[in-house]
Amino acid sequence: MAQSTVPSAQVQELPVPLRVPVREILPWAVLAAVLGLLLLYFVGAEQGATSLFSGTWVHEFTHDGRHLLGFPCH
Repeated sequence: MAQSTVPSAQVQELPVPLRVPVREILPWAVLAAVLGLLLLYFVGAEQGATSLFSGTWVHEFTHDGRHLLGFPCH
């Protein structure tokens, strides 16, 4: 029997991590932050003295989200 019972050592290459440059991520991160702050404003502060729109339609539209996030509105 010329064959060995121990398998020959195979060289396995480790996977190279994917590198994403910060310059590609930064615009999307800024956009996500601006949209998040805008959403937070409309859900949390769009009523009373700081309101941008007259009437209560924004308050009524975001009413359940306001309670879900713990903002007082009553």
